[in-house]
This record gives sequence, C-alpha cells and structure tokens, in this order.
Amino acid sequence: MDSNNTTIEFEPVDRSLFAGAVNDPDGVKAKPRYAWETPPPPIPEEKIVETLEADVVIIGAGIAGLAAGARCTELGLSVIIADKFTGLVAHGAHIACLDSPVMRSLGVRVDKQEFARRWMHTCGSRVNEDLLWLYINKSEEAVQWLVDLAGGEVELRLYGGQYKGPEFTEYAATHYLRLKPGSKKYKNFGAFLMCEILQGVVLEGGNRIIRRTRAEQLERRDGRVTSFIAKGEDGLYRRFKGNKAVILATGDIGGDPEMLAKYCPLALKPKKNGYFPAGLNTGDGHKMAYWIGAQMEDASWALSLHLISYAMYSFFFLHVNRLGKRFMNEDTWSQAKAIRILMQPQWGDGDWAFSVFDSKWFEDIGERIHLSGGQFCEPLLAEYGQPWDENNGVREAIDSYIKKGACHVADTLEELAVKMDVPVDTFVKTVERYNELYRLGVDLDYGKRSEMLTSIDKPPYYALKFGPAILNVFGGAVTDTKMRVLDRDFNPIPGLYAVGNVAGGLHGVDYPLLLNGNSHSRALVWAREAAADIAGI
Repeated sequence: MDSNNTTIEFEPVDRSLFAGAVNDPDGVKAKPRYAWETPPPPIPEEKIVETLEADVVIIGAGIAGLAAGARCTELGLSVIIADKFTGLVAHGAHIACLDSPVMRSLGVRVDKQEFARRWMHTCGSRVNEDLLWLYINKSEEAVQWLVDLAGGEVELRLYGGQYKGPEFTEYAATHYLRLKPGSKKYKNFGAFLMCEILQGVVLEGGNRIIRRTRAEQLERRDGRVTSFIAKGEDGLYRRFKGNKAVILATGDIGGDPEMLAKYCPLALKPKKNGYFPAGLNTGDGHKMAYWIGAQMEDASWALSLHLISYAMYSFFFLHVNRLGKRFMNEDTWSQAKAIRILMQPQWGDGDWAFSVFDSKWFEDIGERIHLSGGQFCEPLLAEYGQPWDENNGVREAIDSYIKKGACHVADTLEELAVKMDVPVDTFVKTVERYNELYRLGVDLDYGKRSEMLTSIDKPPYYALKFGPAILNVFGGAVTDTKMRVLDRDFNPIPGLYAVGNVAGGLHGVDYPLLLNGNSHSRALVWAREAAADIAGI
C-alpha cells in the first residue's frame, strides 16, 4: 500500500513466457562425458566357469559389507562375500553413536533435534532427512550390537578430543573400541578391529569370504538383480547368485579420477590419498549400479579431508601459507583448515601450510584445551575427561616430526623462515602482526577468539608442516530407508541393496565432523537395515 492507503496494482505474470524454459533443454546432464559412463558389453556366458550361490551375495568386505554379512548370518541366511583386496580393508579409529551406556555414565547427553538441525546446516540441506533420522535413532543400537558380537573381549570408550568452538561444536558422542586386558581373540585396533569382529561372525557362522575377486557386472532377470559376475585371482569369471538379494558394499569413488571429475572435482586437488589401501576405492559398485539404471545423487558430493599428510597435529596457533602469510582464523575444525589450505597458492607438489608457535607451546595448549581441542590438536584416542598432561604423547610426536623434517625449529624467526622456504621479510612481518594482535587482545584480521590468541616470542620457534589428504567421498546410489537401490524413477530395483559409502543420502557438501566416526556407525546401521529387509523382519 502507498502513503494514501491505496492498493498498488501489479501486472499479472504471463506464465506462458516460461513454457519450455528449463536449464537443461538438451539433456546435457544425462550425456556421457567419461568412458566409465558407458556400460561395458555383457561378459560372455562361455567365459563364466562356475556359479556360486547363496541367499545373499555381497560385493565388498569393508565394515559395511562385513556388517551386512554378519547380520545376515545371525538371521540364518547363507552368505558369500566377494572382495578384490587380499585382506581387511579399513582406516580410522573412531565410531560414533548419539547415546551409549558410557555416555550416560558420564552424564553426557546429545540433543538429537539440535544435532539434526546442525547436520542439515553443515551439509547445505542436501541430506535425506529420513536417512538422517534413521541414523540418529539407531546408531546406539548398531554400535552396541558390534560390541556384543565381540563377546566381552572389547569395551566402548568415549573420545574426548572433540572441537569445542562456539560456531562449530563437535559432539562428545565419538567412541572407540578398546581390547579388554588379557583379551587374546582379536589382534587389531580401530576400524580393523571392527572388521575383525564382523569377519569372525561371518566365518564362524559357516559363511564364506572370497578375496582377490573383483566384481565387474550386475545381472538382471525379469527386472530383478539376481547375481554379479566377478573375476578371481586366477583370471577366471564366476557368477555369484543371490537367491534373496545382492548387496553393494564397495566403498567410495576416491580412487577414480574420472568419477571424481564428475561427482566431486575438489577431491582432485589434494596431492595425497589417505585411504587404505590408497586407490582401492574405485567406485566399482557405483558404476555397476549406474549401468543398470540406478539413480545417483546430484554432484557435488561431500568430501572428507583429514590433516594427516605430514603431521597428525596442527593445533590452533598461527597458520601461514607457503608465501609466509597468515590466511585464516585458526580456531576452527579440521575440515575447514583442509579446505583453506587447498585454496592457497601452491606449486610443484605443494599442498601444505605451517603451524607456527614458540617454546611454551605445550603450556599454551593446556591452558586452552577446554576451549578448543579437536582432532589434530589432541591425541587420536584422547579419552573423555582425560587431562592435558605430559603423559599424552604429544611432545614425543612433535619430536618425531622434527627428526623426520616435518617440523622445523630455529632460534630466530629469520632462520625459521629459511628452513620453511618462505619469504623471510613477509614471514617476520606476519609473526609481528600476530603478536601485535595478541597484545591488543582482539584479532582484527580474522576474528579469532581472543582467548585463543597466543604470543610467539620465546625461542626456539617451531613451524609444523601440515596438510590434507583425501580420505573418502560421500555420495552414491539413492536408496530408501530399507537400503534398496532406487532407479531413475525412484522405484526400488528388485533384489539390489547398497550399504556404506556406495549409498548416498546422508552427507552433503562437507563430511560433517559434528560427530567423528559417523561413517563407521552409519555402515553398521545401513547393513542391519538391509539385512532385516532381506530376512523379512
């Protein structure tokens, strides 16, 4: 209304102007751009030397595949798992759930509604909320199931190294498994221990795991996925027939550059691959699902970057790039640091920055650990409530980095700059400016919390080299909450399931380190849901 309270008239929009105005009128998105997008010809029947048959056949023997196999075994189903590697495939140490007996005993509680909102915000709202709430509501049950499978040989511990900043707070709901004193049944640690427990259930239940066998194609009969064809270490093809289901558990796409180019181009920037074993995760299941018409998540997929390329610590001290300049607010989570490093000027094989501090660094951290912390500031298995003290192994870690050349030490800033191979004058001015901000008590340049500022004025001086490695890419086949793979009309493809990182829907933009180890427990939840649907319970 105008000042005279008269109604302003607007011309009606002519909707016919929008007829046919779509962003992709020529179907560009669907046109193949890469060789892998074109399905290969069927493997000739005469090349298939035998058929192996079970109720459920699974491609992939990581945490997700072994968990699916273990749960199916418990439910009385016969299982064959085929995997292309020679042994256990895993990396990392943590596993997350939003509630647990150890959390309750310590009085730790997570507001699940708040958690869901923060997850959606971190992932740019590019998440299937039904899948998110499936994870929220069933993560504890899944993790406790894993602990119970170990038959009293392991115990669940609560990790205390979560980042505690006000804008991006990590939840104290990350756990790790620890062998009980005197345990002799298991020999591994972290994610390998999880795989070892699950593998034991499969094998002790009379089912099979066949390694050095790479699946190449899915097979359909009357619209239903019934089997897959795989090549063994002898070079011969075999058919793996699943009378009830075929489960994809093949991991992510981080080892296939062309798939990264299509779905996650940022993942091509890091120079190092932190996956174990590097390059094994070539998106085999994604391709096989794509070739038979599965709907894939829209790009760009979420990327997990860990600061593990040169050192396992970066702390919250002054960070400088390879030009000797400060480039960020260092009081943030590890994924943010990794992204900012990749945005800096680099050349040659460079993808690193430096964390700069002085001789009182250990005390500086100890005075602020309750305000910050987080991965790459505290030990990997820092237990909840554990104090910062000389027994935590961090000094020894820094000493080891000095010995191997990942941490430079000098008595003057000028000498340190030379060792870092950064412009001396620029670096000295950067440190002087940082000290000036510390004295002011206000970070006028990047807005770092005042209490997280420290001085750099007591030699010797340190420059710790750190940088990102790609760990995983989270995105894949679209599924429903029963883990049934959906086709491009969003209908379930009969007989086909996807669990773990080959399945999409839970992550977007960035891997949300609101909860470290969430991908491991997600693998358990998804595997259990798929097994339940296959078994009809």
